[in-house]
Amino acid sequence: MDSTTKNQTPEYYQNVVVMRHGDRIDNFDPLWIATAPRPWDPPLIKEGRVRAFSTGRKFRNLFGYPLHRVFVSPFLRCIQTAAEAVIALSAVDDNPDALTGDSVTIDPSKLKVSVEYGLCEMMSRMAIKLEVAPKDGIWGFDISEREAMLPKGTVDNTVERVYKELPVWEEELSRTRARYEQIVKDLADKYPTENLLLVTHGEGVGVALSSFRKGAVVCEVDYCGYVELRRPIFKKDQSFTAGEFEVLTNAGQTGVKYSDLKDL
Repeated sequence: MDSTTKNQTPEYYQNVVVMRHGDRIDNFDPLWIATAPRPWDPPLIKEGRVRAFSTGRKFRNLFGYPLHRVFVSPFLRCIQTAAEAVIALSAVDDNPDALTGDSVTIDPSKLKVSVEYGLCEMMSRMAIKLEVAPKDGIWGFDISEREAMLPKGTVDNTVERVYKELPVWEEELSRTRARYEQIVKDLADKYPTENLLLVTHGEGVGVALSSFRKGAVVCEVDYCGYVELRRPIFKKDQSFTAGEFEVLTNAGQTGVKYSDLKDL
């Protein structure tokens, strides 16, 4: 928070939730890769869809604020996770017997969804094995195809992506982490009057915590684990100024385990 806003009362708080995708098939069926046409882009298993839907329902009932926009990595597991979470968040009736979004009626006006390359997986062998990565370097992400997998009526085609294309393989770890931190700030700055849900990968969730809670060391991020961030927004005349993000997530309570350096 700069000196011009230090003693001001915030106009309101902006909330950003950064969430990992659900359970991916290749971690449960090692033979899947052998016959998969896109082995670098595994889908969710049924349990992953259930977990994503359940997490979206939890968001709907847990937070004291609405979520307005969802941004999602183009990887299939994230698209499927976002789809389930959006259906749960937009459901007309919260049917307690529903395990996934199948046959759930939604109000598509409640949330708008966009695919964002900046939220994609670590583009290096640290996350994607060399034998799995495409040999020709063509990752084949058709954004229109990915958007068609999201709930009908929720996609916002007017949004201009922060990253116009995938980061270049092989992306250094320091650049990946800087990308994850910056994309949170960039998307929040782009929509300062809205609360956001960002669906990404485990490293992205970990960076979202450690970047905004100095001295925090992330140990583990579970499937659909998430970090809740908040920052004050100040208004002067017709312009907005944002304060620093603070982490609202306690260790181990949302599927993210971390320690503070001072406690180690």
